[in-house]
Amino acid sequence: MDGLAEALRAVTPMGVVVAVCSVLSWIAGGVLGWTELVVAGVAGVLVFLACLGWAVGRNLLAVRFTLDKERVVRGKPATCVVEVAGKRAGGRLLAMELELSVDDEVHVVEVPGLVSGQVHSEFFPIPTDRRGVVEVGPAVTVRGDPLGVLRRAVEWGGTRELFVHPVTVALGPLGAGMLRDLEGYTTTDLSTSDLAFHTLREFAPGDDRRHIHWRSSAKLAASGSDGKFLVRQYLDTRRARLVVAVDGDRAAYTSDEDFETAISVAGSLALRAVQDELDLTLFAGGQVVLDANAQSSLDGLARVKPVSMGLDDLTTRAAQLAPDATVVVVVAGAARTFPELLRACGQFPSDIRRAAITVSSEGTAGITENVGLTVATVRDLDDLRAVLAGGPLA
Repeated sequence: MDGLAEALRAVTPMGVVVAVCSVLSWIAGGVLGWTELVVAGVAGVLVFLACLGWAVGRNLLAVRFTLDKERVVRGKPATCVVEVAGKRAGGRLLAMELELSVDDEVHVVEVPGLVSGQVHSEFFPIPTDRRGVVEVGPAVTVRGDPLGVLRRAVEWGGTRELFVHPVTVALGPLGAGMLRDLEGYTTTDLSTSDLAFHTLREFAPGDDRRHIHWRSSAKLAASGSDGKFLVRQYLDTRRARLVVAVDGDRAAYTSDEDFETAISVAGSLALRAVQDELDLTLFAGGQVVLDANAQSSLDGLARVKPVSMGLDDLTTRAAQLAPDATVVVVVAGAARTFPELLRACGQFPSDIRRAAITVSSEGTAGITENVGLTVATVRDLDDLRAVLAGGPLA
C-alpha cells in the first residue's frame, strides 16, 4: 500500500490526463467495438506503466550539502557544495535533477548517471550582497520520465542558515569622547561593602566589624565619646551596561542604505562594547538580544527587518527589559526630530548617560549638545569613528 501511495503522489497533471483518457478510450472502444480506441487506450496504459517504472523505485543514493561557512560579512564570498553519491551495487543510477532552495530561488544541479561509490560534486556561490539570514535547503532529488507523466521528489537534509552580518568598523574605547561614564555607574544607594567611599557613621548592630574605621573611632573616644565606633559607609556602584536601540521604522530613514548604515552603527557599537567588557543589551526593530556577545549581537542584527514600531514603544520596551542600564544610545533615521528623540530617550532614568545617533547620507555630520541629550549625525561608518572619538569630522 505504501508503494501504491508513493506512486500516486508522483503522478503529474499530465499523467492524470494520460491515465484517465487511456482507460476511458479502452472502455469506450470495447463498448462501441472500435478497435482504434482500444488500441489507443492500451497504448496509453502501457506508456503510463512504463513511465511508472522509470520514475518510481528505491533511491539508492546519498545526498549531502554543506556551507563553507555559517557566518559571513555582507559582500564577502560564501559557497555551498552539493555531493551526490551512488550506492547501487552492480548497477548504474539514471541521470536526474537535484533542486536546492536558496531563499526564494531554486538552484538546479544536473546529476549524471552514477555507479556505486561514484560521487558528483558541484559548487555554487551564495549571494551575500544583502544583510540577512539566507536559508539553504532542503535538497530535493527529482526523478521523472521523458514525457512528464510522473515526477517523484525526495527531500534530503533540512534547512541550514547562513548569517550575513552587517558591515562594521573598528572603534576606539567607548569610555571617552561622546560616550562617557562607562567605567561603572555610581548610584545614591547606600552600601556597606562596595568601592565608592561616601562617609563615616556610628556602628550599628549587624554591621561588619571589618568596616570599622579604627583611627576615627580612636579620635572619637579621645574626645570623650562613650565608646562609640565609626564604620565606613559606601555608595552602591553598578557594572556599566550599554543599551543600543535601533529604530526599525523604515519610514524614518531617507533610503534603504541609511537603514543598513544604522544597523552597521549598532553592530560597531556592540563589538566595541564586547571588547571593552561592558554588559550589552541590543534592541533592533523586533529583535532583542539580552546580555549580548559579539556573535549573538551580529546574528540578531542579521535577522533585523523593518517593522512598524514607534520609537517610543521601542525605548519603553528597552527600559523595561534593561532596568540596570547606565548608558543608552538610540540609533534612528534623519526623519526623527529632536523632540521625538528626547521623548524616546526619556523612557530611561534621567541620571544615566543618554545619546542619540541619526543616520543621514545626505545630511551634515556633526554633534549637537542639548539639554538632556547629545545628538550626533553621521553619514557613514567613517563619521561614526570620528564622532565617538570626539574629534573633528571630515
